[in-house]
Amino acid sequence: MPHLTFEQIKGKFDDYVIGNYARNQVAFVHGEGSHIWDSAGNRYIDLMPGWGTTTIGHCHPHVVSAIQRQAGFLIHIDNSFYNIPQGVLAEHLSTRSFGGKCFFCNSGAEAIEASLKLARLWGRRQGRSEIVTMGGSFHGRTFGAISATGQEKYHRGYLPLLPGISHVPFNDPGALEDAVGPKTCAVLMEVIQGEGGINIAEPAYLKAVRELCDERGALLILDEVQTGMGRTGRWFGYQHYGVEPDIMALAKALGGGVPIGAITARPEVAEFLAPGTHAATFGGNPLACSAAIAVFEVIEREGLIEAGLALSKTIFERLEAMAGEYDVIRQIRGRGLMIGIELERNGQEVFEHCLRNRLRVNCTQERVVRMLPAMNTPPELVKDGLDVLEDAIEKAQRGVF
Repeated sequence: MPHLTFEQIKGKFDDYVIGNYARNQVAFVHGEGSHIWDSAGNRYIDLMPGWGTTTIGHCHPHVVSAIQRQAGFLIHIDNSFYNIPQGVLAEHLSTRSFGGKCFFCNSGAEAIEASLKLARLWGRRQGRSEIVTMGGSFHGRTFGAISATGQEKYHRGYLPLLPGISHVPFNDPGALEDAVGPKTCAVLMEVIQGEGGINIAEPAYLKAVRELCDERGALLILDEVQTGMGRTGRWFGYQHYGVEPDIMALAKALGGGVPIGAITARPEVAEFLAPGTHAATFGGNPLACSAAIAVFEVIEREGLIEAGLALSKTIFERLEAMAGEYDVIRQIRGRGLMIGIELERNGQEVFEHCLRNRLRVNCTQERVVRMLPAMNTPPELVKDGLDVLEDAIEKAQRGVF
């Protein structure tokens, strides 16, 4: 690609790209590990890489090599035939989770769509079609996914949504018990609500959800799009709780930055996704699956789940110390490297200050500064990033913004 200035890049977007994103006035052109460079050559610390997709860092050499190697053999073949990487990746997912069978697609929203369709296919034999989800949840942008999403702001402009989907308050077992009835085919929830502000499912609650689904004959679908692939300190977030889902949806970090989504389902549930019921043209293509296999290999060879836990301890200790010093911090929440700092005021100014000072974080739910750093981020780089963040929070404390 030829070198373009920021003004030239922005001009092409202004002229040719639909403006559905509120883009920051930066164009990134290169990434390596936990650093990214903009079009002017400025280097940033990235503690929110790809909205959590690059949990092993930008352009990890092993993933890059796997993509290059596979591109020389076979980039795409449709699912009318078998291919090696898809089968190998399915084995990786199944053996590290609950022994399910896999379906591959291209994104988290598509994985949620497949999960909802499978639940209804499974439930129709008993006349079950209703799905219960959680308030504060986020499941994606397709019609099925936003219908399942428990935040009204994502519904605006799209009503009526899909029928048969209801929302109950998160971490409220009584409300869920009232909602799950004889026509309920599934309960869908996140182990940690990411876009909702890093809200963690209470251990007793998730166990109660599992027990209620078993008691009333409904499936439990866990959206692990953001919590999967070691993000929380286990391969998958549910593994902290001593329960297993019937269906699990994955994406984001699975491909190391390459678009891929997946579901894995208990075999006796998976069989309802029979030929002709669902498909994805690019789902499970050799290129994306090779990238995902390489991600598994990197995490295991480099001991990144353990490294991520050590890094998490360092980060939380620093953040708790900051919370003790700055009253503007209302609460620190998270698990592993899924971290939220809830403020007493709007966090957008904190985000903008960090970006101006070459640090990338995120702000969600207006007040929650969010970080999803790569598991292999060097500790000294995290310290430098947290120094910038603390400067921003100190300014927020003094009302400088």
